[in-house]
Amino acid sequence: MDHHKLFNDKSNLYEAARPVYPEQLYQYLSDLCQAKDLAWDCACGNGQAAENLAQIFDTVIATDISEEQIKNAKIIDNVEFAVSSAESTDFLDNSFDLICVAQALHWFNFEAFWPEVKRVLKPGGIFSAWGYNWPSISPELDSIFQEFILDVIEPYWAPQNRLLWNHYKEIEFPFEKLNSPNFTMDVNWNLNEFFDFIHTFSATRRYMEKHGTVFFDTAFNAMARQWGDIEQKKIISLDFVFYAGKM
Repeated sequence: MDHHKLFNDKSNLYEAARPVYPEQLYQYLSDLCQAKDLAWDCACGNGQAAENLAQIFDTVIATDISEEQIKNAKIIDNVEFAVSSAESTDFLDNSFDLICVAQALHWFNFEAFWPEVKRVLKPGGIFSAWGYNWPSISPELDSIFQEFILDVIEPYWAPQNRLLWNHYKEIEFPFEKLNSPNFTMDVNWNLNEFFDFIHTFSATRRYMEKHGTVFFDTAFNAMARQWGDIEQKKIISLDFVFYAGKM
């Protein structure tokens, strides 16, 4: 299966339901970059990271292999959106002060991607990748989430997701790793917002394609009994993964 197709459908929901990355992350990247002329948001999705980078860099180029994601990207004055693979671009050599990958590095062909990054990143430029894993609410709700969602959809994850689950420890980064802060990522959602987020999981959608949506309703009802008022918002912590390196 072409993995980019996992993100073609539900792109509107993806934009609305995915959590916002920590603001401190962007300040940290800004402090790392000596120049702030040009940044590349690679595998940009709907442009969430690009929107924040646009407040720091003169120009941001945001690319994604999914046409639907690019169609649903926001219009931002100094961001250029384009459909492109990560491993082969028409960018000039030594172009970018920063290259970042948010929630997507595990999908790439590293044998082709790393040479491309080295080609287009300026000497002394920064490469950064980050992402998040499982949400945690409370021991009781986490247990229900595990039983009624994660255990059910587990066979439908692509193998690449495990790289992120393991905090990218199995990826050999060809850069000087920087001693970065430990960023945290929390959201404040009600139960419907939480399930909108779960709906964006690629494994959720692949399970639904084969078996339908009954399991989703069953899981919602099970969590609702423990949640209480489903409109009540709860703090949900996401396991966050961050890497920054220097050329």
